[in-house]
Amino acid sequence: MFEKNQNVLVVSGHAADYVWRAGGTIAKYIKHGAQVKVVVLSLGVRGESNDLWDKPGQTFESVASIRKAESQAAAACLGITDIEFWDYQDYYMDLEDEEKINRLATLIRTFKPYHIITHGELDLLNPDHDAVNKYVFKASVLAISNGVQLPGTETSKQTRIFGFEPHQTEICNFKPEVIIDITETMDMKKEAMNCFKAQSHLIEYYTVRAFTRGNHARRLSGSKNCKFAESFTRRFPYVGDWLV
Repeated sequence: MFEKNQNVLVVSGHAADYVWRAGGTIAKYIKHGAQVKVVVLSLGVRGESNDLWDKPGQTFESVASIRKAESQAAAACLGITDIEFWDYQDYYMDLEDEEKINRLATLIRTFKPYHIITHGELDLLNPDHDAVNKYVFKASVLAISNGVQLPGTETSKQTRIFGFEPHQTEICNFKPEVIIDITETMDMKKEAMNCFKAQSHLIEYYTVRAFTRGNHARRLSGSKNCKFAESFTRRFPYVGDWLV
């Protein structure tokens, strides 16, 4: 059941991942009154910006500037007002050091998310995404551990963690465990996707993916109104008083 006080934290490996994989869901939560914070760990300058590097005269700084501007514009399309760019290096992302893990654990304790949405457990063709998955889980464990002293924070409760659908779905043996109807926010997602000129080849792919998941949602739910959807894994089993 949706409640406005359920904060949602989205941890995105690169500048556009949160849009391709969860843009409709993010926009839907915001539209209905939730507090959503997005953390972009890396702008994806080295490995996610090939189209930009094809243009002569590009530098690391110019590509980074373009990618950040694209991500900020996309965030605005989705209604995101709380977004942080942590500027870690991509390809390959080194997220193992204590300072970085403590930084995210501190954020989890202070923001107190009810849900965390991030990369799933296997993205066979993108090691950065796998690294982010492990990073988020490690930080979430520290956040709930009483013996971990993080200045200015109190131990948080166990957070629900959901994983993005990876780009190469079948190769990664991905099976949807949660499907979210994003029909009401698909136009917002399309607008956000169109901000990413550096990866314009992915726009059609993720539009078709949302249509395909919408087909699955209609078949599984019996609802004829669902036209577009996004899918996720869940790290922990659902716990409740009733089957839902």
